Amino acid sequence: MSNSAVNTTTVSILDKDYRVSCGDGEKAALVEAANYLDSKMRDIRGTGKVIGLERIAVMAALNIAHELLQLAKSISKDQEETKRQVEQIVEKVDKVLQDVNSDPGY
Repeated sequence: MSNSAVNTTTVSILDKDYRVSCGDGEKAALVEAANYLDSKMRDIRGTGKVIGLERIAVMAALNIAHELLQLAKSISKDQEETKRQVEQIVEKVDKVLQDVNSDPGY
């Protein structure tokens, strides 16, 4: 059993209340996530194309999963580009150091 206390908080999604357990210090993140989900579900319901709470929830989950995967791909690309740039800088520094070390005037 972990040392952190488990609390229960109530979040509202599409005007329904849900009691959810969360650890100490996690309530704000839980409420933020619930508000985000509520917003996504309201947007989907507002289109009038999807009817039924379960279908709205599944569509919201799919949209959020897609956002998450796109973000992960973007972060991965950014990390690769940063790594490439760092490698170029290291190569330049190495070349300068070699030039300095091979110059008898130093």
